[in-house]
Amino acid sequence: MANTKSAEKAARQAEKHRARNVALRSRMRTAVRKVTTAIAGGDKVAAQNTYKEAVPVIDTLVGKQIIHRNKAARHKSRLSARIRAMQ
Repeated sequence: MANTKSAEKAARQAEKHRARNVALRSRMRTAVRKVTTAIAGGDKVAAQNTYKEAVPVIDTLVGKQIIHRNKAARHKSRLSARIRAMQ
């Protein structure tokens, strides 16, 4: 439990930030899952379209410092490699 006013405020802010970060991270995971599902479905055009929608979502999290830029690059690289490998 917080002992000072400033610590109480910091705790409130931390909870708000945590909730926002959870929501944004969930949005990214959903976008990645949509691309993965499209790849599994075998539709290259749908996979490319969902990938184009997912990239800005991933990049937004990097800008907000919720995920590391290398993690974002890894996700994008692996997804695009799997799309390129499709026939």
